[in-house]
Amino acid sequence: MRLPENLIAGEPIARESDCQRGSAAGRQNGSMAPADLLIRHATEADVSRLVELLVLGSLSGVPRDEDPDDPAPYRAALRQIEDAGGAVLVAESGRTVVGVCQLIVFRHLQHRGGLCAEVESVHVHPDHSGGGVGSALVRAAIDRARSMGCYRVQLTSNAARTEAHRFYDGLGFVPSHVGFKLSLGDDG
Repeated sequence: MRLPENLIAGEPIARESDCQRGSAAGRQNGSMAPADLLIRHATEADVSRLVELLVLGSLSGVPRDEDPDDPAPYRAALRQIEDAGGAVLVAESGRTVVGVCQLIVFRHLQHRGGLCAEVESVHVHPDHSGGGVGSALVRAAIDRARSMGCYRVQLTSNAARTEAHRFYDGLGFVPSHVGFKLSLGDDG
């Protein structure tokens, strides 16, 4: 899948003034994005900050799987994600990346072979948490999925993240399934 021309990496997808302030989802969540918020595709220049956000968003505070000192695998992943039709979106405020989320798009056999999207790795810097950044990111991911013809957007959230569950509920997501994971790594 190739990205539509208006969704090239690094190009703006939306500014806060375009779609975030005053939206029903923003009012429901009680959060409004900063006036200078820009949602765009991540670039390789963002990788260090993205890894920092992943580390900060770790539940345990000690992310076993992230290595800020080795950006190469993250850069390669970013290229592969974009080449496969997915996206890593960033929220930028004051020329600083303050949030990230990934959109995975895949073809289902069900729904007449329809496209489905999954939102992953939603992380907002703690200094910007609760300020509408996450809402703007997720709404941009939903808009992207809709523009690609996806019939559904889904996500999973760690059972321990009860605040995140309220956040997703406020954006209209419904807890409809129970997810399971099986680690295939050496650490079990």
